[in-house]
Amino acid sequence: MFPLIEKGYFQNAVINKNRLLSQILDNLNKAAVVGFPYQETSARLKAAYPGDTAKMILFEQAQECAQQFRDYCLTHHLLDFSLQYELFHRYLWPETVVRDFLSNRYHHLIADNLEEDVPVAHDIISQWLPDFESATLLYDQQAGYRIFLGADPQSAHQLAELCTQKVALSQSWVTSLPTERLQEDLAACVLRESKIPDPDSELGVEFSYHHFYPQMIDQVCQQIAGLVSEQAVPPGQIAVLSPFLSDSLRFSLMNRLEELNIPSRSHRPSRSLRDEPAARCLLTWAKIAHPDWQIKPDPEEFRSALLQSLDGLDWLRAHLLAQIIYSPNRPDGQLGSFYQIKPDVQDRITHVQGQRYEGLRAWLDSYRNSPPVALDVFLSRLFGEILSQPGYAFHNNMEAASVAYRLIESVQKFRRGVPEAQDFPINAGYDYLNMVNQGVFAAQYLQPYQSPDDNAVWIMPAYTFLMTNHPVRFQFWLNIGSRNWWERIDQPLTQPYILSRHWPPNQPWNDADDWQANQKSLERLVRGLIRRCSEKVIMLSVEIDESGQEQKGPLMQAAQSLVRRLNTLKGADHA
Repeated sequence: MFPLIEKGYFQNAVINKNRLLSQILDNLNKAAVVGFPYQETSARLKAAYPGDTAKMILFEQAQECAQQFRDYCLTHHLLDFSLQYELFHRYLWPETVVRDFLSNRYHHLIADNLEEDVPVAHDIISQWLPDFESATLLYDQQAGYRIFLGADPQSAHQLAELCTQKVALSQSWVTSLPTERLQEDLAACVLRESKIPDPDSELGVEFSYHHFYPQMIDQVCQQIAGLVSEQAVPPGQIAVLSPFLSDSLRFSLMNRLEELNIPSRSHRPSRSLRDEPAARCLLTWAKIAHPDWQIKPDPEEFRSALLQSLDGLDWLRAHLLAQIIYSPNRPDGQLGSFYQIKPDVQDRITHVQGQRYEGLRAWLDSYRNSPPVALDVFLSRLFGEILSQPGYAFHNNMEAASVAYRLIESVQKFRRGVPEAQDFPINAGYDYLNMVNQGVFAAQYLQPYQSPDDNAVWIMPAYTFLMTNHPVRFQFWLNIGSRNWWERIDQPLTQPYILSRHWPPNQPWNDADDWQANQKSLERLVRGLIRRCSEKVIMLSVEIDESGQEQKGPLMQAAQSLVRRLNTLKGADHA
């Protein structure tokens, strides 16, 4: 794909390479899980946007890239997700020997969250059901949060017709009466329905309005501190949610909560390992330790690595130290000694930090003078022998340790998955770092919420929180005026609704369709979040967001409509 980009492909798509790759693969995946030939993807998308020449060019270019990728996989006997799914569905599942093997091996079926699964999976279940001695199919109404990944709630619901018994469970073990009423009333306001709220009923909601973004963050942290200290609410029973979690927002919240001695944890699936400061730090020292790879960090990378490595080092001292001891143009790649710096500059950097740096430099020199090891072994030793020791910033830093663990596992899986790496593990480290520089990580996966710290505030995007399916007592919804609560993320190379079974072929997609899809998505999101809250939702809005823009999105409009309806009813009662 990269040679095609250099030829001028995707010039009209203002997104990074990672997202380009993701959307091309997404088109292949959608074809496999929905059940249509991947060669039809471009035609389906172009038929939905007639007359939009720019989009048509992008769709054709994406189709060409997908075709080249599939050809490469077939030529080199590789299986990506879409090809695995397609091979099983089209070639293995119809075979009698495969069906007999599965039927003889499995006699009972429990299928949960069918609304989050894909149409081809529903097809297989429907064909397999008669062979089971018993089956229980579970479907969550008004869910289907993975539509953008191919989930099909409509297809899942059709499986109910194959069941001999249907049981509807309406009682929630999480929500309270106030949050139940909030769910119904706010959803009605989102959909602009004429439902009248009960003025005498308590709603599990609180509204907070602010002029500037930092004021909102301060209030959230202070309110969390009050819940923890005054009401003895465990931090793990509090969630701070936003449509997207930027680096600055994540840092501001976690740093402020740390100052208040309140633990927090964050998860953002779109955040790759190379975006984690701890991972960048480890990989920078890997470049320094392997000068023969000729992958030299730039001065900014090196300064950042110093900041992440030496406990208590500030930016100015890191900048001063980096300027003196490191140059990417130095042929041997050696680092300068702190003890060769002028005494007055040493005093400015401080001898404590100088000694810590010298300990790190000595460790790197010792490694460079020894036989090299595989990259994952190097990273493990670097973390365990030096960076996790007292005086270094990874010491007692659980988040950095988690990142280091995932990075080491990522390298290990890359090494195990590439046949050549079995014989040449040192070269695999070089190849891995090259992939990092290109923005592609081997074995990239993030799973910290699978073993959560129950005593930490959850900070994450709203949809990510839904996927964890973790109930809490209090939720903070940040910047409800942002249109990102409502708008579908821009995907110039794909479109989940058009590449579904329910969109008629050759029917154009227009603004009304977009508006209706966004409305339904917001209603589903609002209901899903409130169903995972037992006491109160605190909605916060700002007049001016991080970018200096006014915020008047549909979620804020729905919240304001709810407030107006309640105030009108209460005023009428007083009159």
